[in-house]
Amino acid sequence: MPTWDDVVEIARELPGVSESTWYRTPALKVRDKGFARLRTEAEGLLVLMCRLDEKEAVLAAGDPAFTTTPHYDGYGAILVDLDRIDRDRLAEAVRDAWWEKAPAALRKQVEAGGT
Repeated sequence: MPTWDDVVEIARELPGVSESTWYRTPALKVRDKGFARLRTEAEGLLVLMCRLDEKEAVLAAGDPAFTTTPHYDGYGAILVDLDRIDRDRLAEAVRDAWWEKAPAALRKQVEAGGT
């Protein structure tokens, strides 16, 4: 079962990532734009930023690791249950969230194979 420390470790492999806070909770940002936040008000749930169409597709697939609440309706964020996701799928989701918020220059750096 992955933890917040695993999320941080995964994100640290990407350029421009910094640890911060967001709504007074542990968060990760890329160039000051939040892309991941640990919901301390809901133990084990991670907020990851995404496009609305991606969110709808992930939720429609029915994977129990991904959920949402009415608070996030119409908003480009999905909740990840760290108790229900494996590290490989978490890494993919964290990278996707980073990609959504990273500036083009950093995305190009990753595409070129650099971190």
